[in-house]
Amino acid sequence: MKILVVGSVALDSIETPFGKVDDALGGSATHFACAASFFSDVGLVGVVGSDFPKDHIDFLNSLNVDTSGLEVADGETFKWKGYYEYDLNHAHTLDTQLNVFEHFKPKLPENWRSPDILFLANIDPDLQLEVFNQVDKAKFVVCDTMNYWIENKKSSLDEVVKRVDLCLMNDSEARQYCSTHSLLESSRSMLSMGPKAVIFKKGEHGALMFSGSSHFSAPAFPLEDISDPTGAGDSFAGGFLGYLSKTEDFSEQNIRRAIIYGSVMASYNVEGFGTDRLARLTDDEIEKRFNEFKNIAHF
Repeated sequence: MKILVVGSVALDSIETPFGKVDDALGGSATHFACAASFFSDVGLVGVVGSDFPKDHIDFLNSLNVDTSGLEVADGETFKWKGYYEYDLNHAHTLDTQLNVFEHFKPKLPENWRSPDILFLANIDPDLQLEVFNQVDKAKFVVCDTMNYWIENKKSSLDEVVKRVDLCLMNDSEARQYCSTHSLLESSRSMLSMGPKAVIFKKGEHGALMFSGSSHFSAPAFPLEDISDPTGAGDSFAGGFLGYLSKTEDFSEQNIRRAIIYGSVMASYNVEGFGTDRLARLTDDEIEKRFNEFKNIAHF
């Protein structure tokens, strides 16, 4: 099966209590594609500027990520600068330069108009709706979002949520979107709109999945060495959908297993800045940590 991701590709400058980096490869589509590539064929649609290092494109291609949908526009690449304190669940933004991303209009290559799985990463919901107009069909569609779109584009976001099979949000976004403190009530509200399931990301506390008949709680992996949490949620989504693509099994039992693979990929992502740790990751390491997850969660 093939996965298409539409989202941002960025250059991130990040500082945490454990180090700093300037102009690291980042963006929602990037972190997703890197994680998903360990399991499946991935196509990436996004935009970068003429300043974007060719080495980054070569790196993505080395992971067998198809970058034919990555537009190179005149101007500078989307740049984000921020820092984290010891509470790594909260990023402090110092500077955001949208640059060429401000005028991004998704253009799907012909050979990616019928993906098996479509991931609409965190971008303007109006752009997410434009992607729907270019896709002939997809067996499984997932969307992500953020508080800015909930505050400023809620009606468009509602239309996106109605058309997806699964919706990803972090726990605070879910509460905000559904105007309630209760994640259980949030899940019921969102499921009534159309998705078959919702997953609420809880950072270092794992993830919760709610479907029409049950719910599932997944732990996060306890780590000693954490460098940078940026992109962890997108790496989670990449591992999650990558495993579903690899197994071609969308049963609830397999979705639960895929969530653990998502948590595995997120746990490795945070061990380095940008995509550095995923660049050094091996299949054996993924399976080793998946089995460790099983031991942690089983009783």
